[in-house]
Amino acid sequence: MIDLTHQPPFAAGYNRTCYIHPDDHRLCLKVLRPENIEARFARQPWYKKLLGRDRINDNRQEIIAHRQIKGLPNPEQAWLHLPRFHGSVDTTLGPANVSELITEADGRPGITLERYLETNGRTPDIERAIARFTDWLRQIGLLTRNLLPHNLVVARRDQQLTLYLVDGLGAPAVPTQLAAVPAYRWRYIDRKLARFQQRIDWEVHGRPGSWARAEKL
Repeated sequence: MIDLTHQPPFAAGYNRTCYIHPDDHRLCLKVLRPENIEARFARQPWYKKLLGRDRINDNRQEIIAHRQIKGLPNPEQAWLHLPRFHGSVDTTLGPANVSELITEADGRPGITLERYLETNGRTPDIERAIARFTDWLRQIGLLTRNLLPHNLVVARRDQQLTLYLVDGLGAPAVPTQLAAVPAYRWRYIDRKLARFQQRIDWEVHGRPGSWARAEKL
């Protein structure tokens, strides 16, 4: 049992809170926020509630999503833009998923792409990092949910910026089943990447209007 009682998180999203592993600062612990999971479940339409809470349990869905890596011709290529995944452990705050902590050279956690764009805009360095990430995703064929800048972390590796997808790996059940058809898989990935570029444009231009409206344009 890992004690996180008195340890502050270094990052938090709506569904999960992230902690540096107290015994190994190279690892990140992702703990669910059950109160928000319940609130999210309560807002679901009745027919989605029939599918249960597991479908909105991000830790469980992340474990399932990583299984697709085993089927790759070269699984090691996955870790070029993903933090290495180490399964689940028990903590005083509940079960936690364990993954590599993406850090800068000084050991501090890397910043999100969202924060980078907010601070620096679309620099040539980040444009090249985005291009390498999108090329990798097209080549490797992993399924993701919508690619959001706050779910990607920027870190410098080999004297260049590199993007790591720290949340959002995997796809809903129906796209995952249909992805057995290669043509569907590549169309699905291309749609996610096109929306990713659209989201970056929206972020860089100051988030005009709501994203829900912007993504439909």
